[in-house]
Amino acid sequence: MSGYRLFSTLEPDRMNRLIKTAIGQVPADMVIINGSVVNVYTKERMESCNVSICGDRIARVGPKAEHTIGPDTVVIDAASKTVIPGLIDGHTHLAWLFSATEFLKYAMKGGTTTIITETLEALPVAGVAGVIDFLESIRDQPIKILATAPPMVSISRAARRIAAQDLEALLDRDDILGLGETYWQAVIQEPDLYLPLFHQTLAAGKLLEGHSAGASFDKLSAYAAAGISSCHEPIKTEEVIDRLRMGIYVMVREGSIRRDLADIARIKDAGLDLRRLILSTDGVSPKDLIEKGYMEYVLQKAIDCGFDPIEAIQMATLNVAEHFHLDHLIGGIAPGRCADLLILPDIHTITPVTVISKGRVIAQGGEIKVQPRAHTYAPESMETIRLDRNMIADDFVIRVNNPVSTVKVRVIKMVSDLVTQEFYEDMPVIGGNILSDPIRDIVKVAAVDRTLHPGKAFTGLIQGFGLKSGAMACSAAWDSTAIIVVGASDTDMALAVNQIRKLQGGAVVCDNGRVLAELALPIFGLMSLLPIEALADATSELTVAAVDLGIPFPDPMLSLITLTGAAIPFLRICEEGLVNLKDGRRVDLIVEQIDHGEY
Repeated sequence: MSGYRLFSTLEPDRMNRLIKTAIGQVPADMVIINGSVVNVYTKERMESCNVSICGDRIARVGPKAEHTIGPDTVVIDAASKTVIPGLIDGHTHLAWLFSATEFLKYAMKGGTTTIITETLEALPVAGVAGVIDFLESIRDQPIKILATAPPMVSISRAARRIAAQDLEALLDRDDILGLGETYWQAVIQEPDLYLPLFHQTLAAGKLLEGHSAGASFDKLSAYAAAGISSCHEPIKTEEVIDRLRMGIYVMVREGSIRRDLADIARIKDAGLDLRRLILSTDGVSPKDLIEKGYMEYVLQKAIDCGFDPIEAIQMATLNVAEHFHLDHLIGGIAPGRCADLLILPDIHTITPVTVISKGRVIAQGGEIKVQPRAHTYAPESMETIRLDRNMIADDFVIRVNNPVSTVKVRVIKMVSDLVTQEFYEDMPVIGGNILSDPIRDIVKVAAVDRTLHPGKAFTGLIQGFGLKSGAMACSAAWDSTAIIVVGASDTDMALAVNQIRKLQGGAVVCDNGRVLAELALPIFGLMSLLPIEALADATSELTVAAVDLGIPFPDPMLSLITLTGAAIPFLRICEEGLVNLKDGRRVDLIVEQIDHGEY
């Protein structure tokens, strides 16, 4: 099977035109003159330097470019300015909240010219056809967007593992660079499930991207031995050093999920070679994208944290390209490379005056000049909420079959906005049921399969979510096909899930039988059709509504959807029940029936 080819090999006539442009026989299409060009290969600034561009490639970099300028050549004078390679985000998640069209309106103007995104979100809810539909949405954009194939690590057995034939179809595409993040716990706990995928990927000549949060040194060594090439999870300098010493590329994360750059920045004083250190986002929210920017914000913060400017630029350009074996194409300013460049006021100010991608000016003075391409998703990608009926309050009742008055239960306890632990609590049995107890901050949490086994559900208990009344639900639960819902009221839990069914995906906050705020996410049940500004407003309204009901977290929707995730410690929930990530095993909700009698 022949997959989509993003980087076409230069044909002899294109090669010949580059050659003739370099020696002055054919004029360049564009020439940047008089700039201070940052050479990431030699870590130097080349003053009064010129860059001659032919089509979407660079033909020549050096002094005295007059011989490459013709009457129709676009000449950009970069005198007193700095020219650097286009920025690259080596790890992010674009299949979340915004469409590529809306996202790029902000990402492009800040100088990001290449993005590598995960695709794991689309696979469980829409299959490999959905992944390809998503890849089509990011193809042929003004900047280059590449991806990794989804290994599909999940606590849900129904959603677990990509099929070998589906992985083969994706690996055959050259916009797929390897296998996406595989959580180390799953690889070590179930090697027979994931190592064949590793072998298949490596045999195709592609990379294995890692996720080693919390791995001890020995387990990290074991994980690296399987061929893992990168990790974006270190949060401490010592963790970064351990991984660098094992030959792993470390992606320092500075995005909306975590901001680790300031803590890790002291590695600059360790005297180590940082050529395997990379800057990345791991995803940004609409609000952060609008207010802070994208990779230009991350690079600026690295410089502000004290990294040498050229070293920081390498972390957002050449280092990323080398990791993905793309440095012959992107990551630097040199003959034959893609014409992706930024013109900056100076090397310390990452606010591009001009952004050039694929040899075209795509942004000038903070305004985009080339519109992103819109994509029409297949009907199947817009119909992933397959519940055949509305939920009712009775669907969320937790019944105790034996005649007892009290039970000891296993509770998911929020110890931060993302991390959970196991907690035991005695709960009264009233009318044969376990009820929410908002006074003790114990409410119900349920995962409802929306796609593979529609309607299959499990309801447990959660402490520390802060909900005083009402319910909050979202169809974008991590690593699963679930709608995740937390509620102090069974009736409101049903209302929230039913509203998501009506919207064909989304997030909903409700209370006392009324919807307080909602956000439609009809693309895979994950992504909005709204303009990004309206999307930012809608997510803010959801947050306000959730906080008004008592939820204390800065991003309540993120805290909610991570409850199904297979990577963040350590007690999680899916439609099959509770799962302890320490050993990957399912555990019971009811631990002990304490006393017998009337109930």
